[in-house]
Amino acid sequence: MYAVVATGGKQYKVSAGDKFKVEKLGGEVGESIELDDVLLIVDGDNVQAGRPRVEKARVVAEILEHGRGEKVVAFKRERRKSYRRKVGHRQEYTELEVKEIIGFAKE
Repeated sequence: MYAVVATGGKQYKVSAGDKFKVEKLGGEVGESIELDDVLLIVDGDNVQAGRPRVEKARVVAEILEHGRGEKVVAFKRERRKSYRRKVGHRQEYTELEVKEIIGFAKE
């Protein structure tokens, strides 16, 4: 059984026990949160697709850690103009572990 959830402008395919990183969410380490923007749930041959979301479905996950990703460097330069700009960025993230997927309607 797996689900496709949307958070932080991205979509993630998750199953129970999966660990994944999303854009930073509020909450403390060890807390349980619910992701209720579920787009798809698949259980074997049973598929439940939302339009755009699956009603009353949610994914329960635990916050494992907050952190910052690796540095991404943007460097701009124009030749013969003495123009150089160097900018770095580190995206903050939250690592989650999926505990269960709730809301699959058996037909």
